[in-house]
Amino acid sequence: MISRRHFMVASAASVALGVATPPVFALDRPKGKVVLTVSGKIGIRNAGTAAEFDMDMLAALPQHSFSTKTPWYPEARKFTGPLLREVLAAVDAQGKTLRAIALNEYKVDLPLGDALKFNLVLARLMDDKPMPVRDKGPLFIIYPFDSDETLRAERYYSRAAWQVKTIDVLE
Repeated sequence: MISRRHFMVASAASVALGVATPPVFALDRPKGKVVLTVSGKIGIRNAGTAAEFDMDMLAALPQHSFSTKTPWYPEARKFTGPLLREVLAAVDAQGKTLRAIALNEYKVDLPLGDALKFNLVLARLMDDKPMPVRDKGPLFIIYPFDSDETLRAERYYSRAAWQVKTIDVLE
């Protein structure tokens, strides 16, 4: 159930992030295994100074899919999950840079503006199936490389992050 406070805060965050449709999501405490922690410059938290998500919470956000070719697979693959900007709106992200940290502690920074400009998906499914850790899962920040020619460049390929466990919202 959505609390009025959460809806109003999430709606305000959606406007700040430029998201046309406010997320319909309450940031309750995760009931399952935590798969994503968002920290840093966020206004909505559910675990001390951070916001934690289990897979059901991410699946409860509006889901988006696209198929795209990537440098990592020989054929186009279908990726499904919430838009990254909707996850950021759910926590009222206020920074300019996102630091994605993978399970193996690999870190990559990407501009928050990428999440606003492009339909980045925080993919939880590939070809309609959960992604195992050995195949870039359970979460993969993926750009729609085939939707915009400018995205087919090393600059954006290097910003795609798999096995994401943490997103730190920086200044």
